[in-house]
Amino acid sequence: MPTPTENHGDRRPLALILLAATIVVASAGLGAAVNSVNGAVSPLYFRQVLGWDDVSDVWRASIAQGIFEGLLFGLAFSLIFTLVVGLVSKVRYPYGHGLAYVLGIAACAAACWAVGGLTAIALASLSPEFFRHTFHHVPEATGDMLRYAWVGGSIWGVEIGGFASVIFGSVVFWAKWRQGERRKPA
Repeated sequence: MPTPTENHGDRRPLALILLAATIVVASAGLGAAVNSVNGAVSPLYFRQVLGWDDVSDVWRASIAQGIFEGLLFGLAFSLIFTLVVGLVSKVRYPYGHGLAYVLGIAACAAACWAVGGLTAIALASLSPEFFRHTFHHVPEATGDMLRYAWVGGSIWGVEIGGFASVIFGSVVFWAKWRQGERRKPA
């Protein structure tokens, strides 16, 4: 199988379109997965933060919210990464290789989801007063507060971590592509 830099004249615009679509779908799927857990952990978070007092099934609504937000973030992340891949490779990068980057970026974003949730729990445990004064609508009961902290922290973790992962993945792609271009015969 040729490396991404061997077929110098082969433009692959369809591969870029598929890569962009894959990023959007992966982001929506990650949003659904994240909020399927978060909606079960703390429905109170969604009621408090999103004002869902009249929502009868918060868990299902939280999944829909995760898909919606995942689509929005996915569009932005897709634009960034696909532009980098398209510009750097001059539209010559095969879809399968790009998919490996997307999976790595999604895995990093998922890890950031867990780190964000655990960090927020640690912060709330370390100083409940600070946590309650810094964030809005934090419940008074310790268990509710810790579940609320998980959800808020994990959402920030996946969103900020997703952005950082896309930037990091773009830089790694650029560096590897450039390294491959230097190695090609003149």
